[in-house]
Amino acid sequence: MTQTPDQHQRWDLRFSGIDYLPRAAGEPQWFRYAVRLLPGLAITGAGVTAGDRRDPDDRTSALRFASAHPLSPIRSGSGYWRYVQTPDGVRFLTRYGYRPGWGRAVDLVFRPLIGWATAWSFDRLRLWLETGRTPERSLWQALAEVCVRVLVTATATALAPPAAAVLVAALAILLPPLPGTPAARRCLRRPTSRPTSSTSRPPEPMAAKALLPELETR
Repeated sequence: MTQTPDQHQRWDLRFSGIDYLPRAAGEPQWFRYAVRLLPGLAITGAGVTAGDRRDPDDRTSALRFASAHPLSPIRSGSGYWRYVQTPDGVRFLTRYGYRPGWGRAVDLVFRPLIGWATAWSFDRLRLWLETGRTPERSLWQALAEVCVRVLVTATATALAPPAAAVLVAALAILLPPLPGTPAARRCLRRPTSRPTSSTSRPPEPMAAKALLPELETR
């Protein structure tokens, strides 16, 4: 689900297309990715696998990526995925950093947004693996739940006294999503400026910077 492009792009909200490029035996795997903004308009980029660690209990897949597209908010970056075997299952973790494409001011908004999209996608993947709920169904359920919350809030604002409307709006925002709806809050996120131990350090040559929180799902 994570290493096959046509499966990966189904659950990862950050990509609308991922294609592996042909490679010779022993060569790194190059790939192209795309994020569709509108019909006929997509941000494109390319990446390459930077190394793999194949310990049966703690596997890691590292990569580098970059985009020269003028609309891309990410100019270049690197990251890794870890698969840690535990008695309760597999912990799936990521850490990644990037150089902004639109400057630091825009990145103040984009950085938490891409962090949320990563965490939401991780929970979408978890639901697919644990319950069989397809990523497409999870997306429609999430959109339906958002519409219901907005409708309830709008109705309360129009018909209820101000105090009641505020209470309804607060509940619509704060109540957790249904168990079958993906939620970024279910992933564990902790900001880190540097690896805290040898076990959390990305494999070479990825040990440069970790600019975003590490996320994990179980």
